Amino acid sequence: MSQDGQQPEPGGGHLVAPPGSAVVVGSFPLDGGEWFGRHEHAAHQLAWAADGVLAVQASGRTWVLPSSVALWIPAGVPHATGATGKALLRSLYFWPDRCPLRWQEPQVVPVSGLLRELIGHLAQEPEALPAEARHRAEQVVFDLLHPVTVTTVRAPLPADPRARRVAEALCRDPADDRTLAEWGAVVGASSRTLARAFVAGTGMTYGQWRTQLRLQAAMPLLAAGATVTSVAHRVGYGSPSAFVAAFRRGVGVPPGAYFGPSAGR
Repeated sequence: MSQDGQQPEPGGGHLVAPPGSAVVVGSFPLDGGEWFGRHEHAAHQLAWAADGVLAVQASGRTWVLPSSVALWIPAGVPHATGATGKALLRSLYFWPDRCPLRWQEPQVVPVSGLLRELIGHLAQEPEALPAEARHRAEQVVFDLLHPVTVTTVRAPLPADPRARRVAEALCRDPADDRTLAEWGAVVGASSRTLARAFVAGTGMTYGQWRTQLRLQAAMPLLAAGATVTSVAHRVGYGSPSAFVAAFRRGVGVPPGAYFGPSAGR
């Protein structure tokens, strides 16, 4: 597909790459838990789940991507792409010398109904879409790509073995609301010792880390279509409004803006 013969993703898939086009479209079915390991491209990539939910790891962060958003990955940025369940990865690849966008870092991009239709339009085989029509559609795609400011959530595990036991237990049950003093009785450490271990091992206080963990646990649930109310209770919030407020503070937008209107139910 490329000027240098490089394949866009490891493994199989289908590419639509007419000669002279600025945008190459790739379609790659993924099974749940399947990953394209760490790799990079000579072209910029817009990774989007036409069906299902994607996860992308790049620049030390992880994005969970429902079909309402895509991730712009600049050329040369190492990344890994996978799926939380069965998914169809539909990627657009943009040659840097033909692309007006100059984003140097990964960017989350909303996928509107029009952008979704244009991606499907460009996925047609060359004989079904004349070169002039393809060129016009490619220019509209560029016009529709606007980053939205969101923050990835991350809850790294602390190195201290006692704090790590607490963290691993909370990973299994994010709704567990035991205090550090109560956890200390379980793992044999004072609350002050555990508090210091979380800051030293994660760069966050225990409360900040637990919030990040709860938001991290909520992401795939919301992406799978669970309601805000059910997710809020499942990850440990007393009310949907408290969860939405925490999500907005932690991510930068409310769940409905990130996952689409269905997340607001």
